Amino acid sequence: MKTWKTVIIDDEQLARQRLKRLLKPFDEFEIIGEAANGADGLEQIELLKPELIFLDIEMPVLNGFEMLSRLQHQPKVIFTTAYDQYAIKAFEEDSIDYLLKPIETERLEKTVKKLHLTMQQPAPSLPIEALMKQLMVKKEIKTLTVKIGDKILLIKLDDIIYIEAEDKYVFLHTADGKKHLTDFTISGLEEKLPERFARIHRSTLINTDCIKEIRRGFNGALVFMMNNVAGSKLTSSRSNGEVLRERFDI
Repeated sequence: MKTWKTVIIDDEQLARQRLKRLLKPFDEFEIIGEAANGADGLEQIELLKPELIFLDIEMPVLNGFEMLSRLQHQPKVIFTTAYDQYAIKAFEEDSIDYLLKPIETERLEKTVKKLHLTMQQPAPSLPIEALMKQLMVKKEIKTLTVKIGDKILLIKLDDIIYIEAEDKYVFLHTADGKKHLTDFTISGLEEKLPERFARIHRSTLINTDCIKEIRRGFNGALVFMMNNVAGSKLTSSRSNGEVLRERFDI
């Protein structure tokens, strides 16, 4: 099996860390570098000569397309972005694939299969209709719905401090101290929500934008102090501790 020397280029640190975690189970990738903008990406590519790059499009200094136009060394490209309006342009750049954030393992597996095919023959161009259908599978959400009697409330993601499963029920805990019952499962929400929501325990997701402080707990666990009025104190499982320490660089 071929191993691809790979560089990840994305201006969001959490996005780079998440992608590295997703790629870890795949033997096809050897991560040899990363960059936080197009200019640094250009430097990394010319220095390290990777065979493959995962490339965000909307970045400071140089965007993904501007960076590609200046390259001397030409690696294969897999685009990663939250903006599907760039799709056609991305495939005009002869990329292997185009991944919409937040990237999911199942979708990444399809990309790996395409990568294998390029070893046998050039990747075929997708018809525009098929491409757009593929890209419309997932859109970034900004609210979650909860039902209260005959009413349906829209809860903004920015207002959600953490999400917790209790027995068979899942609750959204909001900044105003309220607790809302939702029909979603924890696993379903983990797949649905953007990268700022982190799974710290099998029963808990937290909004990382709402972390006030992180403390070390027992047996490798981490304790998250949240910035809501209640000052919620949430403890990770020991099994999640290593991934979380990598995510938060602690």
